[in-house]
Amino acid sequence: MALAQAKRTATEARLAALELPAGAGWATRAREEALARLRETGLPARRDEYWRYTDPATLNAPAPEPAALFDPREPMPFSEVDRLKVVFVDGVFDPEASDDLSMAGIEIERLAETAARDIHWAKDLYGVLEARGQSPVPRPLAALNTAAATDGIVIRVTGKAPRPVSLIYLHRSETSDAVLHHLVRVEEGAEMTLLENGPAAARFNKVLEVDVADGGAFHHVRAQGRDHERRAATHIFARLGEKSIFKSFTLTVNGKLTRNETVIELTGDNAVAHVAGAALGDADFHHDDTVFITHDAVECESRQVFKKVLRNGAVGVFQGKILVKPGAQKTDGYQISQALLLDDDSQFLAKPELEIYADDVICSHGSTSGAIDETAMFYLRSRGVPRDEAQDLLVIAFLAEAIDEIEDEAIADDILARLQAWLARHRH
Repeated sequence: MALAQAKRTATEARLAALELPAGAGWATRAREEALARLRETGLPARRDEYWRYTDPATLNAPAPEPAALFDPREPMPFSEVDRLKVVFVDGVFDPEASDDLSMAGIEIERLAETAARDIHWAKDLYGVLEARGQSPVPRPLAALNTAAATDGIVIRVTGKAPRPVSLIYLHRSETSDAVLHHLVRVEEGAEMTLLENGPAAARFNKVLEVDVADGGAFHHVRAQGRDHERRAATHIFARLGEKSIFKSFTLTVNGKLTRNETVIELTGDNAVAHVAGAALGDADFHHDDTVFITHDAVECESRQVFKKVLRNGAVGVFQGKILVKPGAQKTDGYQISQALLLDDDSQFLAKPELEIYADDVICSHGSTSGAIDETAMFYLRSRGVPRDEAQDLLVIAFLAEAIDEIEDEAIADDILARLQAWLARHRH
């Protein structure tokens, strides 16, 4: 009872500090229902099953911890990629910094504009996948987002988008508290790539709901980094139709606290879902990947590939689950989480899970942590490679399986360059 009361008190304090959206429009009901879900469950607490390894206190607090701005003096990720840029500054859309939002095969609108209308296709998606993702595990920070978000991007993909849509999150205020909610509907046979990068705010809460229709394809690559003192809780909720494809890769470098949750439902036969991540952390770095994939159709494939490189007391967390429902025969589910610990002070905490109710499946999971392979290090050193460079080569080789999940070679090369630059800056 004491814990429940503490959660209620924290929840009401957080809500009191927010300016909740008011007014008419199709989003009103979804926001009210999300607010009811949040009040029922309360904000997360350290004693909750899926928050044992990550302290949510700074994500729950009424005001964010200040986060100093950081200039890395290097180009932003994806700067060499031909893309349509959509810019947010501390969680607010910046039309002057953004490109024209029109593009063949795709419709892009602001949530702030569409939510005020009486009728819009987004009504059937906003908060819907988030609500489905609340069971069997509550995700209260996502419910908070649906209740409070006033800005974001609404995308409807009707054909093959000729270039990626790039969401750029700029951080200009040391006390900014950003809440963004994005919607993507990929129509039958359509395809798009979504890029995301930037620190966003001192504290960032983001939800991305993605509905991929039969034969559609959605590719997603994001880079989280730059301002180290930032804190973020991000959520992806996806639903896949027959013969559809969903692929997501996340690179994380820097950040005091990052919690990335991904919840995917494979509801159509022969659907494919790949989720991957590479994280590099130094010192007061805490990074949490929490993934829940549900197979609810025949002959579907899912892959979870997560690699973390940790040093100087950094902490990495992975919680991944594959749920195979009755009747989801011929499921192919693969999950791997691994950490490379570059010293004795860092930690990797893992909780891999399989829950299977069908008998004709191939499912596997594994989790390992360890130090640099000294035999491989000796081999490189004996051929004249300096120790620091040899270690960087071994780190890149360790991360290769996750990077290979990126479909576009140019984008993969950009990610690889970011990794190499980070490693070079953190050699000493």
